[in-house]
Amino acid sequence: MELLQLKYFQTAARMQHFTKAADYLHISQPALSKMIASLEAELGTKLFDREPKRIRLNHHGALFLHQVDIALKAIEDGKLQLQDLVGAAGPYIALDVRVSSHLLPDLLADFRKECPHAEFHLLQHSESYTGITKFDLCLSDAVSLPQGTTSVSLLKEDIYVAVPTTHHLANRGHIGIRELKDESFIMLPPGKSLRETTDAFCRLAGFTPKIRYESDDPATVRGLIRAGQGVAFFPSITWGGSNGSEVILLRLEENWCNRSIALSWPEDRYITHTAVQFRDFVVNYFARLGRSHG
Repeated sequence: MELLQLKYFQTAARMQHFTKAADYLHISQPALSKMIASLEAELGTKLFDREPKRIRLNHHGALFLHQVDIALKAIEDGKLQLQDLVGAAGPYIALDVRVSSHLLPDLLADFRKECPHAEFHLLQHSESYTGITKFDLCLSDAVSLPQGTTSVSLLKEDIYVAVPTTHHLANRGHIGIRELKDESFIMLPPGKSLRETTDAFCRLAGFTPKIRYESDDPATVRGLIRAGQGVAFFPSITWGGSNGSEVILLRLEENWCNRSIALSWPEDRYITHTAVQFRDFVVNYFARLGRSHG
């Protein structure tokens, strides 16, 4: 049994399609099929049920895949740990950012003052086609933490509603969320953590928001509000900064109109010294951010 066989089996098992797996691995489909057949012969059992145009991992295959995942992860962790100990691991950090993405330029620039050699790969998704966690660290909403991770809470912030100065509610200071049921909203796209949170706020208040625009850029949202194109939910800290004189932030009266930000890392994978250094930096960075708005 060879290491390459196990890696090829893992890919085929996750994709459950020999041709797609072969394309991904940059080998021919017959070569992959032959390698899997050889592995099955060595194990004395079939790992896949062959179907027209696809394969399906069977019970024996699922049991074997679980052990292969553990073995390959242990080998990769061992290799990385040794490289880290001798200073050969490299300064590479895979960072999955699901919230507060507009803070990244300042956050990363500040960290690289302390660690100039750090290199980052910024991810939009925490899982590859294999379903295996590929990030070193993940910024997310605390209510939707990635599976298989250890997490620390970074920040809790109120969610305000932002309105133009000409809006009929602009001089109120604070309002109840139900008062917004007839407003036109500028919202994040579906699937974004903040969008899911604010949609839930509206459901709790008994209405579905009327959406006029969708944008995931805080600067664009501010511009649309200033232009009188609608109102928007606005995180009080992570979307902070200059709102301009033409945007008013109103506090929502409901005490559940808030969200928490968390930092997570895989609980069963080795984390390099550089990633640990960045993890500690992020915790302190958000602590300072919270104190400055306290």
